[in-house]
Amino acid sequence: MKKTPLYNKHIELGAKMVDFAGFEMPVQYEGVNAEHINVRTNAGIFDVSHMGNFMVRGQDAGKFLQFVTSNDITKLQPGKVQYSTFTNENGGIVDDLLVYQTGENEYMLVVNASNIEKDWAHLQNYITEFEDVQMENQSDQTAIIAVQGPKSPEIIQKLAEDDVQSMKFYTHTNTTLNNIPVLLSTTGYTGEKGFEIYVDADKAIMVWDAVMEAGNENGLKPAGLAARDTLRLEKGFCLYGNDIDETTTPLEAGLGWITKLETGFLGSDKLKKQKEEGLKRKLFGFELTKRGIPRKGYKVLNDVGEVIGKVTSGTMSPVLKKGIGLAYLPVAYAEDGKKIYIQIRNKNIEAVTKKPPFV
Repeated sequence: MKKTPLYNKHIELGAKMVDFAGFEMPVQYEGVNAEHINVRTNAGIFDVSHMGNFMVRGQDAGKFLQFVTSNDITKLQPGKVQYSTFTNENGGIVDDLLVYQTGENEYMLVVNASNIEKDWAHLQNYITEFEDVQMENQSDQTAIIAVQGPKSPEIIQKLAEDDVQSMKFYTHTNTTLNNIPVLLSTTGYTGEKGFEIYVDADKAIMVWDAVMEAGNENGLKPAGLAARDTLRLEKGFCLYGNDIDETTTPLEAGLGWITKLETGFLGSDKLKKQKEEGLKRKLFGFELTKRGIPRKGYKVLNDVGEVIGKVTSGTMSPVLKKGIGLAYLPVAYAEDGKKIYIQIRNKNIEAVTKKPPFV
C-alpha cells in the first residue's frame, strides 16, 4: 500500500489506519463523532494527500479542458477554482474534480485518489486531438492538507504572509505558511469555511506541525476519513464510487449547475438528449423518521412495498442524531416530504425525502 508524506505523523498521533484507494490512511483519531462535531464548531485538519493532481499546460490547454470537462472553462481566470466532471462519450461521470487556473495557459486538476490512473488514461485518449497541450502527473510530489471549520481562517492567518481571511470562496493564491511556499485555496469537502494547502511532499510535516501549533488555542484537532465522509454527507456532496460513477450522468446527480451543454464537451450530445426526453431518476436525500442507520446498497421502497431505488450513501448524522442518506429515486419522489422506506435488516424503516443539505 502507498503511504502519504504524513503517514508517520498519523502513527505518532495514534490514528486508526485503513486501506483507502490503495493508500494507508487515517480513518479516525479520537472517534468520528468527536472529530465531526469539532470541525463544525472549531476546526479540523485532514491529510488528503492521496488525491491526485495533474498539471495541464500549453496554448491549447483551455480548449482541451473545455472538451474533457463539463463546466465552462472560459469562466475561469488565474486565481479561480472550478468544480467540474469528466464525462465519457455516453455522458456518464468518469470522475468529479477541481480545476485550478494557475496561469495564462496553465491549469491544475485535482482528482479522486481511486481514479488517478483511470483519469490519466482517459485524458490521454483525447489530448492528441489538440496541438499544444502538455500534462504532468504531480500526485506523488505534492501533499495536500485540508483545514476546515469556522475557526480555520483565524488559524491559517497566523501563519500566512498575506491576508487570507478575506479570500473569496473557490479562489487560490501562492503564499507562504510559516515561510514555506504553498498554494492555498478556499476549497473543501465539509461545507464549512476552510482551506486546502498544496505543498511539496518533503515539506508536508513542517506545514502540518505549524498549523497544529497555530490552531492549538482554537480547538484544532486532526480528523480522519470517517469524519470527512459524514461531514460531506450532511451537506449532500457526492462521493465518487457511491453517488456518481460512469453509469450516472451529471444531470441525474443534481450537477446540472456544472454541466454547460452549450460548450460541446465530450458526451454533451447524449446529455442534451437526456434533458430533452426528461430525466427518469434523480439523486435525492432522505431522513429516517425512525431509528436506524441507512447504508450503501440498502433497498428503497414505496408505501406499497415496491423497490424504487437503492441507497448510494448513508450514515447517522452526528449533528442531527438521525439516519440520513442519498439515493437515486424516480423523479416523482425527488422532492421534499415524500414518504419512503429503507430496508434495514429485513425491516422497512420509514423515511421522508429531503433535498440536501441536511444541516
